[in-house]
Amino acid sequence: MKGPLFYSKILLFGEYGIIQDSKGLSIPYNFYNGALKSDGNSSESAVKSNESLKKFVVYLAQLQAEQPELVTFNLEVLKQDVNNGMYFDSSIPQGYGVGSSGALVAAIYDKYANDKITVLENLTREKLLQLKTIFSQMESFFHGKSSGLDPLNSYLSIPILINSKDNIEATGIPTQSTQGKGAVFLIDSGIVGETAPMVSIFMENLKDNGFRNMLKSQFIKYTDACVDNFLHGDVKSLLENTKQLSKVVLNNFKPMIPEQFHQVWQKGIDTNDYYLKLCGSGGGGYILGFTQDLDKAKESLKDYKLEVVYNF
Repeated sequence: MKGPLFYSKILLFGEYGIIQDSKGLSIPYNFYNGALKSDGNSSESAVKSNESLKKFVVYLAQLQAEQPELVTFNLEVLKQDVNNGMYFDSSIPQGYGVGSSGALVAAIYDKYANDKITVLENLTREKLLQLKTIFSQMESFFHGKSSGLDPLNSYLSIPILINSKDNIEATGIPTQSTQGKGAVFLIDSGIVGETAPMVSIFMENLKDNGFRNMLKSQFIKYTDACVDNFLHGDVKSLLENTKQLSKVVLNNFKPMIPEQFHQVWQKGIDTNDYYLKLCGSGGGGYILGFTQDLDKAKESLKDYKLEVVYNF
């Protein structure tokens, strides 16, 4: 028995900003995926996943008891399947900012939720928001506080534009260019990032007036501009604004950038060969890069392996 595949995601823009109502743009990343399986696999990873699912089931039962109007599950079948060894078989790296828990949440909702909203119906803004709320509550089990976007992206497998907390829509992104030299890419930092501690640092920083002002006047301003530039295919402005965003992140989000990347980050800004930004909450995992000339970026970053996500 093998369930449908759920893909990883990349939040191109909006990390941290969306907590404070900036725009955001999230796209599915089909390179990684996961599926629920019950095939008697007794490998260490399958057993570990099954243990985690047992705890998740307890959490979902509690969620259903507290908020039955939000979501209910076929808990009997879910419990039975988990007790029979069901696990989430996933190639999505954990702690890398590409939505490993999101894909799992999407898979569980898809298989066990009652009266579920499906991809096939007319996805109105209300339905998208309802799904996002459900997923946010489900995924909070893993992160403490979740926007619900990762599971939403994984469940629908379409790009999602976040205009503000209460305004999200499915969107189209410009077709990739096969001729273009520009690209969005991922660099593996080689470190696993933990979301919860990074979000706590951010929440702590929010108590500071100066930090809040910087978010509004710089971070959110450039994030919103990048989203608009990307959707309109305005590459020149996109790169200019990504450079500014990269500077703001280096100056104000240092704890979220692994130390050995501080200089690499600065080098991109100085040479204009590439611009780096956080992918997810940071602290490790992947770092997202933007370049107008992929060959130049590869040369400049020759110590690292670049995974191309999008060409323009």
